[in-house]
Amino acid sequence: MSKNKKKIYNNLLISLRKVFGKKKEPLHEPLLIGNEKKYVNQCIDSTFVAVGKFNNKFEKEISKYTKSKYCVLVVNGTSAIHISLKILGCDNNHEILVPALTFVGTVNAIKYTGAHPHFIDSQENFVNLDIIKLDKYLTEISIKKGGKTINKKTGKIIKAIIPVHTFGHPVEMDSLIKLSNKYNLEIVEDAAEGIGSFYKKKHVGTFGKIGIISFNGNKTITAGGGGVIMTNKKTIAAKARHLSTTAKIIKGYELIHDEVAYNYRLSNISAALGYAQIKNIRKILKLKRKLFERYKTSLKKIDFVKILKEPINCKSNYWLQTILVNQNMINKKNYIINFLNKNGCGARPAWKLICELKPYKHNQKMNLTNAENLQKRIINIPSSPKILI
Repeated sequence: MSKNKKKIYNNLLISLRKVFGKKKEPLHEPLLIGNEKKYVNQCIDSTFVAVGKFNNKFEKEISKYTKSKYCVLVVNGTSAIHISLKILGCDNNHEILVPALTFVGTVNAIKYTGAHPHFIDSQENFVNLDIIKLDKYLTEISIKKGGKTINKKTGKIIKAIIPVHTFGHPVEMDSLIKLSNKYNLEIVEDAAEGIGSFYKKKHVGTFGKIGIISFNGNKTITAGGGGVIMTNKKTIAAKARHLSTTAKIIKGYELIHDEVAYNYRLSNISAALGYAQIKNIRKILKLKRKLFERYKTSLKKIDFVKILKEPINCKSNYWLQTILVNQNMINKKNYIINFLNKNGCGARPAWKLICELKPYKHNQKMNLTNAENLQKRIINIPSSPKILI
């Protein structure tokens, strides 16, 4: 490599280091500055490490923050999507629209129900789904019959859509709701990455009939793992709780299980950690927004990348700070990522498009030109709020 090119990449590293300093910085680690140890120790001392008071406390705090009427904790975001789709009756007769640019757990959850993922494209220069392009596509490939949208090629019902609030950036939900009404689609919001993100002052994951959030170790707040199913419908919440706790009915000293279900309940000890975390969510979000502003300022003179910012009418949690390399630098993206990591800057590419993975190569998909291009340009950079502490 020429000295000139090395200088270009080094300038990017220098700009990033102006924000997080000279120490080695991973992609994202949790900020544990509250009562995490206190509440976890209380849980241990009580011996109720599986089920206990922190399950209820954490659910109530999530409900209070998101303004979702009902919240049901489960072991992770994938299981939350799985239960949500089961409740909506998704099975082998159905196709579920899902972005090709997402984490594999979103799509695996579809397969758990027997339904078929149908991959959709992203916006041209942004990471969320392209609603206008999808509308045109559905008009071409489907017919409406008996209040359902049928794929003309496969004969299967296109039953639902899973909008993913990618990297914490909210989807344009007004347009999506109009599209879902037009094609009779259920909405299951994948807000796994979206705790603390709002579209028009309404928390993501609360627009459709059902939505989910993840509390994995790398998320904005964490329970070490964990996820939550959110809904405003009491019947859905009751069904979610029943299915996620092995369909258990207590009769005296006996446990009766009245249907095939899942052992997806979040442990009390994990909920204790999550409860401590959510108490500091406003501080954490403030730090992450401040981190974005510092990166934006520091990267102004780097002309071959641009930093991804929240869309209009949105307030993003900026879960993963993201830069896009310019079109003429696509073939250098992997080198840039390697260079940054070798020099202590935790960076990673976007996920491989799910339709390119072995289990999903033969699923239905629309033209994915935008997602294919974005996947070649995305670099996530160090995003922990710890950077500014």
